Amino acid sequence: MAADDVPPRDVSPAAIRADHIAAEEKIVRLTDEEAAAVDGARIPSAVVSHEIIRRHGLAELNRSSLALMWSGLTAGLVIGVSVIAKAVLHQPPIDGAAKLLLGGLGYSLGFVLVVLGRMQLFTESTITAVLPVATHPSRKNIRDLARLWAIVFAANMVGTFLFALGATHGGLSDELQAGMVEVSRSILHFSFSGAVAAGVPAGFLIAALVWIQSRLDGERMIAVVLLTGLIDVGHFAHVVAGSAEAWILALTGEASLHEAVGFVAAAFLGNVAGGSLLFSLLAHAQVRSDQD
Repeated sequence: MAADDVPPRDVSPAAIRADHIAAEEKIVRLTDEEAAAVDGARIPSAVVSHEIIRRHGLAELNRSSLALMWSGLTAGLVIGVSVIAKAVLHQPPIDGAAKLLLGGLGYSLGFVLVVLGRMQLFTESTITAVLPVATHPSRKNIRDLARLWAIVFAANMVGTFLFALGATHGGLSDELQAGMVEVSRSILHFSFSGAVAAGVPAGFLIAALVWIQSRLDGERMIAVVLLTGLIDVGHFAHVVAGSAEAWILALTGEASLHEAVGFVAAAFLGNVAGGSLLFSLLAHAQVRSDQD
């Protein structure tokens, strides 16, 4: 090969860092089996996590509207299990921190079913569908993001309303209905601005859950329970689970429709801010910085 044919050496900061890491790794001598074991035990880098979620988001952005609708509707119905479980666990005569933690455990159950069942939850799309747009903000990607958000959010809301309708008029025991109303009353304590503020950490936690799932295997359910349970224990506002509570209160006369819709709108704004504006864009910026 002629001297002119030799490709120029990559002297970018990212390449220099990679060369330094490779040189440092060679300091310790390993057998082929040991090297393979180390490589297999590596925690995926932020770039890998970002790419896994971005590609998943691309697939979601290109799903048919009908598929998004049915998946979102199912998620809205199933998330109501959180309200039922919390109401059931709210009944034992215990107080204090134990009751709070027990309620958080019940609250997480609906999320476990939705997340592990891979149903379409709006708050998950604040990161999965946003990363493709942040990476390549084309008109098509932006248009597809708006379509996905509109369909999934509407389907989630219809699903939670149908759940609330069945929960309040479907023949459940009076004791269980009273328990669901009782645990749902907590959303009435929020002002509009308070619900927006409480929605930010909820959106952030759901986005964080999506991010770390690419690094987890058997521990996935534990992560779902811990992070979604924290939403309840921390008195944060999740728009989908919270809408089920809001519709229950509206259908039983405990809250006006205006109060219910106001809470949903405020939680929506907070969840989008926490999931998309905070976590997603910060995670994307981190990856872009590593690649520069």
